[in-house]
Amino acid sequence: MSFTAQVKDELSRVEGACPACAYAQLSAIIRICGTLSFRGPGRYSIKVSTETGAVARTMIKLTHELFDLETRLTVRHSNLHRTRNYLIEIPEQDELEQDLIKLGILVPGRGLSSGAPVQLLRRRCCRAAFVRGAFMAGGFVADPRGDFHLEIAVTGEQFANDISLLIGEHGINARLNRRRGAYAIYLKSFDDVVRLLRVIGGMRSARAVENVRQVKSLKNEVNRRVNAETANLTRTTNAAGAQLELIEAAERLFGLRNLPPAVREFCELRRTYPELSLADLGALAKPPTKKSGMYHRILRLRTMVEAAQEDKDSP
Repeated sequence: MSFTAQVKDELSRVEGACPACAYAQLSAIIRICGTLSFRGPGRYSIKVSTETGAVARTMIKLTHELFDLETRLTVRHSNLHRTRNYLIEIPEQDELEQDLIKLGILVPGRGLSSGAPVQLLRRRCCRAAFVRGAFMAGGFVADPRGDFHLEIAVTGEQFANDISLLIGEHGINARLNRRRGAYAIYLKSFDDVVRLLRVIGGMRSARAVENVRQVKSLKNEVNRRVNAETANLTRTTNAAGAQLELIEAAERLFGLRNLPPAVREFCELRRTYPELSLADLGALAKPPTKKSGMYHRILRLRTMVEAAQEDKDSP
């Protein structure tokens, strides 16, 4: 089961905080994944198609509980994609027109509503239920282990803007993208996705996302530290190589026995421990010396080698 299907399954089991929440949720589901047919005054029928069993279950449950409408369910199988498609049909019925008006899908004397049903969204819980229905009908959330984002696909610019405003009430940054005549309400931030999941009732899914984020954060921190250690080791190795070359030049030009004791000690330690950093070499010195002290010894050695090289090259 995909992560989107898991989230929708959880949302299908969420009960509204008040009786009106169910109307808001059903309104969003029908509006987004339903097709309304008109065959004369007052003669309407609806078809809702979805590949998610949780959406089909919620649609039928709410339709029966709120309006006691006749519904027909057909389960179709795709051999190519090995998926199921659920078709819920609400045939022509005398009371269907009034039910559609109550859901805010039809506006008396004006036909189809172009925006969200304001009369159903007076309470905060009902607005959350509407967004929950919208996500169930047209939503997608990527697996949080990958390139994470959430989106809700809808038709109609005003309707898309209205849903974006409902989401924005919770401090969530929802972007709106136009795609092939439709609109996608898009969230990319981990924090925004988690907040929205909590708003619409997906508590378990929100915790799952947060757990994945913690694992990702831990892995990133481990990788950062490993990369830093690798970079430090590379720098240490390169520096040690240059120091060993300097020591070889000193031995060739005037011999290590002729060096001051502190500088000679550095040369002996570096030859013995070519893999150690200056700080670690300083800890082995007698008496122990800080990194700056060891670096000063390198400078003295370089000055002596350069002077000896100049004397050698001079006529």
